[in-house]
Amino acid sequence: MDVKVNKKSKSCSEDELLTFSKEELIDKIKQLEAHNTQLKSIVQKNLQSREDTTNGKAKKKHRPFDFSKCFKRHILLRFYYLGWDYQGFAAQEDSIETIEHHVFAALRKVCLIESRETSNYNRCGRTDKGVSAFHQVISLDVRSKLAPEVQLEESSLAVELDYCSMLNRVLPEEIRCLAWMPMVNPAYSARFDCRSRTYRYFFPRGDLNIAAMEESARFLVGAHDFRNLCKMDVGNGVVSFIRSIDEISIKPSQMDSSNDSGYDMLYLELKGKAFLWHQVRCIMAVLLLVGQGKEEPSVVQELLDVEKNPCKPQYSMASDVSLNLYDCQFNEKSNESNEQTAGNESDLRDWIYKEDDLRRTISDLQALWMKHSVKTTMIREMLKTLHGILEDRFADVAPIRDQSILLTQGVRSKEYCPLLQRQRCESLENRIEHYAKKRRIEVSVKSNDSNAGGSNEPAEHVRAVHR
Repeated sequence: MDVKVNKKSKSCSEDELLTFSKEELIDKIKQLEAHNTQLKSIVQKNLQSREDTTNGKAKKKHRPFDFSKCFKRHILLRFYYLGWDYQGFAAQEDSIETIEHHVFAALRKVCLIESRETSNYNRCGRTDKGVSAFHQVISLDVRSKLAPEVQLEESSLAVELDYCSMLNRVLPEEIRCLAWMPMVNPAYSARFDCRSRTYRYFFPRGDLNIAAMEESARFLVGAHDFRNLCKMDVGNGVVSFIRSIDEISIKPSQMDSSNDSGYDMLYLELKGKAFLWHQVRCIMAVLLLVGQGKEEPSVVQELLDVEKNPCKPQYSMASDVSLNLYDCQFNEKSNESNEQTAGNESDLRDWIYKEDDLRRTISDLQALWMKHSVKTTMIREMLKTLHGILEDRFADVAPIRDQSILLTQGVRSKEYCPLLQRQRCESLENRIEHYAKKRRIEVSVKSNDSNAGGSNEPAEHVRAVHR
């Protein structure tokens, strides 16, 4: 089965379209395309105007940088960012508040690249709105002061452009470049050569049964169909939801200074090659229900059984604030085709840090920590005072430990309904049919002449093609 994604366009009602002639339909399409182009232009001008106002400076005309006179090299850049106030990592047409927008604005401002389109760019991960990262990596071609034949010599690396310092001077304080890595092969990709990604989801202990959560989490290890533990993105051509979680565990992060275990901070750590849209937040939402005693640990096993439960129960995801893309590991691919490389030299080298850059970055992060920690400490002191009043004024009062409950988004009902008894979402098959009818995707069944049994019967082969 082939799945092809079509662009969504504004349309008239079905009855109106049926009255149109072929020529009228062609004219309508042309009008909509022209209108769409005009709207995009207006949005881009407004966004640029907002960006100029934010910078507080009128744009000065500069002589164009002549990239034809520069050397280039292929590198990896490692960033951290606190994404709470951003619309996600990936650039968007209708917003400048994305991490990627600010990264490319910085790259162009310091003349490391001419444009995104010519930079041979790839990103390791695409974090959603509100999500942070400590180890986001991009690969691209940048300007170099070194000739290609000496770029990989250890003695030359020390005099290369200070990429991190250049970028950090013009990036927002929540985004910092930590290190860079020289690459042998210009085809090395931060996306396709990443062998594993590790996410951490931070949460307070509250009154959670951590042992029950750990028991439930163990069902997630291995390859499974996670359609009931993610947000299905069929409209963008995603129709396979089998992914593998290699490792999963719950670990302590920070103990409460007043020895109130309800305020201890922990994190769920998941390691795998690739993750689905909202997969970690859906997993955490279910584990929180298990920790609160509202679900048995085996509920995860039930949700992974898509034959028994083909339709996802309706439930709210866990908050985006706590999620962090914490680590990425890469393939040590050899560059056998490069004649300038001796033997099978590995592409993967050591990250290059500079002491001064690292010290400035630590100082910048400490400043952010100070701002947030002061606020947290003030709130914590208020809570301690209020807890004391509650215990003094009201006898036999139960402690209030709602910290973890508040991580779950959406409206909480007074009476809890078990997950497997809730109203279900549409099945995967119904969603595919729905988007096919709307012409958002095109589905076809292909015959498979090379299957194991040698049969020429049609095979369910799925391929997503973006137009």
